[in-house]
Amino acid sequence: MTRILVVDNYDSFVFNLVHYLQQLGAKVVVRRNDDISLVELSDFDGILISPGPGAPKDAGMC
Repeated sequence: MTRILVVDNYDSFVFNLVHYLQQLGAKVVVRRNDDISLVELSDFDGILISPGPGAPKDAGMC
């Protein structure tokens, strides 16, 4: 099973994306952009960075 990390940039749209990925058979893990470390990224087959409010410079890890 494909493991996908979804980085949530505090936008409600992220859960639409999560639902679509799950329908495709992916194992989805959602983490907030300010609650993730670089070390964790290697545990996943793919990473989806969600849209979010504000400017990119205001986002946590992203």
